[in-house]
Amino acid sequence: MAAALRARIASGELQPGQRMPTQAKLADEFGVERGAVRQALRILQSEHLLTNASKGAPATVAPEPGRALTGPEAVPQPTMVTLGPRVAAAFAAPHVEIDALCLTSVSLTLAIGEPLRQIHAGRMKPAKVVVRVLLPSRDIPLAFPTPVEDASDDLDVQLRRRWLDQRNAQGQVLRHNLLALRSTHGIDVQVTFRALPFTPPVKLYLLNGTEALFAYYTLTRREVEIGQQRLELYDAPGIQSTLFAFEQGAGLRDTTFVEQSHVWFNALWETISSELTLTT
Repeated sequence: MAAALRARIASGELQPGQRMPTQAKLADEFGVERGAVRQALRILQSEHLLTNASKGAPATVAPEPGRALTGPEAVPQPTMVTLGPRVAAAFAAPHVEIDALCLTSVSLTLAIGEPLRQIHAGRMKPAKVVVRVLLPSRDIPLAFPTPVEDASDDLDVQLRRRWLDQRNAQGQVLRHNLLALRSTHGIDVQVTFRALPFTPPVKLYLLNGTEALFAYYTLTRREVEIGQQRLELYDAPGIQSTLFAFEQGAGLRDTTFVEQSHVWFNALWETISSELTLTT
């Protein structure tokens, strides 16, 4: 809910100084309890997007909501704080182009939820949407997630299966939700996946040829249950990765980074990547 409301503020649907819908209306719209609404509003207030979120009256969009999301003044923030609003803003263009390099596409699938909601509500309708996604190949040994200590062959297989199932499931959901726009709204949609021969140490999102959002996959140690056994892993929580935003035209540094990111992505796409099928 916080991501959806954040995207509406970033896109201008909710204007500075405008009162938010009541908690009752938000609870009804999102199908949640009021406690969840209050929690979402507190999150947005902590990000300086809302004021008076804890008072009795409806919260108000801040006069200057948040900080710059791209460009030299942008403050790096967790992936889902920045990615959702920027993807929603990208869908306001008549031709939407999104390139992504990531480990499973979880963040991108979540981020596209709000613009899809806006399209189905009739608030926006791009003429064309082109999405290209680079993901690790199923045929390579992954650098991460990986066991902290040597594990049995069976656990290694189950861990790999766990990652592959997630990669495939997220990609299938992303593709299905986007391709459905063809029949429901007559939008020209193209969604393509290709496989990388390595585990990406970074994640990259390129939006409409004008923005680049970049984050490092920072490994952490955590414990998961696999096959009724507890296993310590080195893994990278991509949703929490700090995202750095760059915008073409916002200075030489940003413009060069956006341009070179496109060159790098296209080079991977056209050379060492291979066909990817989202099946087990």
